[in-house]
Amino acid sequence: MRKKVILACTECHNRNYSSYKNSESESGRLEIKKYCKHCGKHTLHQETK
Repeated sequence: MRKKVILACTECHNRNYSSYKNSESESGRLEIKKYCKHCGKHTLHQETK
């Protein structure tokens, strides 16, 4: 079953993106390096609660 998660920038803490993850195979928080339009650069985005 795929679960919808929201990704937030680790520097400015804005919630910029949403994505899906497989909750059976991935137990930890999802981390993806994406572009943050508020910071103006590529930063690490982490799954929020």
